[in-house]
Amino acid sequence: MCSVWTGNPEKVLVLSAFLDLTPEKDPEFWRSQARSSLQSALDRQPNTNVAKNIVFFLGDGMGITTYTAARILKGQLQNQTGEETVMTMDTFPYVGLAKTYSVDFTIPDSAATATAYLCGVKTNMNIVGVSAAGRNTVCNTQSGNEVTSILKWAKDAGKSVGIVTTTRVQHATPAAAYAHSVSRSWYSDADLPDSAKTDGCTDIASQLIKNIDIDVIIGGGRKYMTPKGTQDPEYPWDYSSRGQRTDGRDLIKEWQSSKMVANYVWDKTNFDAVDPETTDYLMALFEPGDLQFEEDREPSMEPSIVETTEKAIRILRKNPNGFFLLVEGGRIDQAHHDGRAYMALHETVAFDYAIEKALELTDEKETLTVVMADHSHPLTFNGFPFRGQSILGKSPLWATDLLPFTTLMYGNGPGHKIVNGKRPDIRNVTTDAKDYVQLSAAPLQSTTHSGEDVAVLARGPMAHLLQGVFEQNYVAHAMGYAACVGADLREQAVWKSKTVTFSISMTGNHVFYQKQEMKIYFI
Repeated sequence: MCSVWTGNPEKVLVLSAFLDLTPEKDPEFWRSQARSSLQSALDRQPNTNVAKNIVFFLGDGMGITTYTAARILKGQLQNQTGEETVMTMDTFPYVGLAKTYSVDFTIPDSAATATAYLCGVKTNMNIVGVSAAGRNTVCNTQSGNEVTSILKWAKDAGKSVGIVTTTRVQHATPAAAYAHSVSRSWYSDADLPDSAKTDGCTDIASQLIKNIDIDVIIGGGRKYMTPKGTQDPEYPWDYSSRGQRTDGRDLIKEWQSSKMVANYVWDKTNFDAVDPETTDYLMALFEPGDLQFEEDREPSMEPSIVETTEKAIRILRKNPNGFFLLVEGGRIDQAHHDGRAYMALHETVAFDYAIEKALELTDEKETLTVVMADHSHPLTFNGFPFRGQSILGKSPLWATDLLPFTTLMYGNGPGHKIVNGKRPDIRNVTTDAKDYVQLSAAPLQSTTHSGEDVAVLARGPMAHLLQGVFEQNYVAHAMGYAACVGADLREQAVWKSKTVTFSISMTGNHVFYQKQEMKIYFI
């Protein structure tokens, strides 16, 4: 291994020269920091309240490496070195690790994992809302093997429920909250084979408006909701954006007609005009398919995940019984599949800001907030970069082929490039550009997932249940128990009080009654 500079040493040297790390050279800096952390741990008391609300954040593909790298990026975007940055997620007091394997594969997909952490049951790859007795794309194995999600448990308990995603609302993660399908790809009826239709299976989009009365639905996926050939309101010239349904149904209109007052919007202007105080039902579909990446998003046309999360909470929290909200940062995963670490990390930073907004809008005493990933990606963090060096930059070390490499690389994916038996020379390549594709070890058109455990972070009522190492399906049961919804209800006395006025005294065989206020508690 050759310890030589990359092709851009000036950037590293200048950055190092301006870093003031003097306080960190004093041992008392670290001792003081440790004492503060220790005191926080000693002062921590489990919150055993009933969770009136649950806000569940799912970072699709947000493995530990992504989490760490995004923390550094967030700090560097704020002109800090980055490593010491505190993400909103970092402030959650309880942390666990979830094992992500599915019933049939060591490394899972987002359908199997979503069924686990939302429905409490592990299943097979490519399946949503169906147990492992269901077989991929075999419709006649679906009936009788359906499993319900915590979103339904919450709705059945009288809570309001919502879904916010940066993907299409029919995608694997949100679909597991309301649908039952032996294929995650059956977005509209046009995607179902004739045999599946004959055997009685229905598409995911149609189940969105039928299975559960969902109060807030925000994401993309317009084209799966409208009849084939329907022009998209935003891209009328684009044939690929037009409606895909072959049954002639307009599910958006059906959804609206089934509610007393229901708002449907597809653009930022009308979304901003929605008053949460007077709105009970909202469907907002901002794209024909998935939403734009955060770095490509046109702010005047499409709201951020922070804005959509805020709108959803403001609508749902009016319910005196509370709410359940699923918020998915779905395009973290899609950026990783493209080998674009820049996009994945920026999506994760935006996701963290949405978590911050949710905490501002809710009360920790009554709201359980959970953040986790469904699976990881083969993203590596390597090469001994200097403190404060761009997380998207190059290692100051070169490899034995006398060529530089980036700090972040993939184990497989579209970034595999060998020219004349050698890796590309990236000395003059800007690796922190949003379209840069990181080098990968094995050639694939799309990066796969990876199988290591994922972090689960929690705060609020019963958050301490999410500590240790556990199966991914445990998460749904822990959340249900915290909120007293679903099968795992807590045995608890919900006490109420009423003031009555009386007093009893006794002298010999005589009983005397006097007026006195006393609170009587009853269940």
